[in-house]
Parts: sequence; structure tokens; C-alpha cells
Amino acid sequence: MIFRKVKEGEIKTMTSLTATRDEPEATTKATPSGSQTLLRGLDVLDAVAEGPISLAKLAQTLELTRSTTHRLAAALVERNYLTLTPREGYQLGPKLLELGYRAQQQMDLPRVARPHIEDLAAATEDTVHLGILDGEEALYLDKIPGRRRIEIGSRIGERHPIATTGLGKALILDESEKRWREFFDARFKDESLWPVWFGRMQQYAEGGHAFDLEENEDRIRCVAAPIRGANGRIVAAISLSSAAQYMNDARMQELIETVKETARQISRGLGWSGNLPLRRR
Repeated sequence: MIFRKVKEGEIKTMTSLTATRDEPEATTKATPSGSQTLLRGLDVLDAVAEGPISLAKLAQTLELTRSTTHRLAAALVERNYLTLTPREGYQLGPKLLELGYRAQQQMDLPRVARPHIEDLAAATEDTVHLGILDGEEALYLDKIPGRRRIEIGSRIGERHPIATTGLGKALILDESEKRWREFFDARFKDESLWPVWFGRMQQYAEGGHAFDLEENEDRIRCVAAPIRGANGRIVAAISLSSAAQYMNDARMQELIETVKETARQISRGLGWSGNLPLRRR
């Protein structure tokens, strides 16, 4: 009996010491539930996305104890969502590159863009095109006809010149002057047109939109804007087209922000965060 009492006392003492040692963790942060753990894990990824970060700084950022932060980060390291580099701290891991690539592969541009360009066509009653840069030309991926009694002779799958279409010009707003010159030379033979065309491209690049002022098709005008991917680069463009009688100078100016907002919505659907890369020189 004496032996049994001594052992029980030792057990009680050890339990008491353990509880005291863990008390700050228990009293400051309760054990998180499954959903809380998931959300905190995502918070860890968001914090590390800003750049390499130490455990102490990570815990401070998340307002968690070091031990809780370490458990979350260690689990993410184990699954390759994070890496731990000596003297630098935690960084994003290779698993996120894999998932990012898969997400990008699953993003179908026409599918993402379709509801937005349908809304734009319905709101304006004009024709909307979606296109990408394909070599030296603009390739039309989708078209939503307008409701006006006009016929715009374009079809999905067609290729159109870059230098004379609003959509084409929107696709190259970030390109260098050298590349602009190449697109110009591919379409125009008259050197005297270059100063005017170049001046307009500079204005378009600054404003984030482009016009077609009956340059590609007689009596057809359009307002266009670029679509950006997750890295901020231009990956596509949309254009809003109609007959010149419905697209006077004043209305084209009014439509700029409408078209740009539609392009921004599509860009966000492709993962764009709003950051713009520097234009090539």
C-alpha cells in the first residue's frame, strides 16, 4: 500500500508539472477545431507569400503562440506547401507551384469570359469579340452578336491584323516600341502613317484601352481593352464593336470604362490580382 501511494503521488505531481508547463498555450489559445486549423493554415500560406519569414515573425503576424505556429508550419512543410530554409525561414513550397500550374491549365479563357461578354453585349446592344495574340495576328475565340440591325463580318476562328483592329492593339499595349513598329510594318506600307499610329498607341497604352476608328472595316468602330493573367501580363483582349452611327467619338469615350471593367472582371477570374508589369521598352 505504501508503494502504491508513492506512485500515485508521483503521477499527480508529474501531471501537475505538465499542466503548469503547458498552461500559457492552453489559456491563451484553445485547441482549434478542424475548420479553424484549416483557416489558420491558409493564413500561414498568405503570410509566407509575402516573402521568407521566421517562426517568431510568423507567430507575431498570425497572433498565435510559437508552438501553435510551429505545428501548423511543420504540417505544411511535411506536405511540401512550405519549405524551411536555415537563416531565412519559411518559404512557399513546390506543391503550390504544382497546384498553380494545374489551376492555370484548368482555366478555360472562353468559359471564364463568356458570362462577362454576354452581359456587356446585353447592356450595350453592341457586338463583343474575345481574342488572343496568335503569332502576328489576333485570333478571335468568341463573339456575341449585338442587337442592332447591322452585320459585322467577323467569325470565331478568324485572324485579323493587329495594327488595324482595336482588339489587336489592346493585345500589344505592353509591348515595346520596336514590336509596335513590327506590327505596323506588317500592315502598312505608307511610312507617313507611322507618327499618327504611334502617337495613338502611346495614348492607348497610357489609358489601358484601344480604339478601331474604321481602320479595319469601313464604317465599323470599336472600343477594346486587354485581359491579364495571374502574372499581370496581357493574355487576351475584348472589343465592343458597332456601326459608326452608333459609335461617335462621345459614345466611345463613355464606353471606355465599361469595357475596361469587363476586362478586369475576366482578368480577376483568371487570377489577376491587379498588379501591372512594367511595359517593355
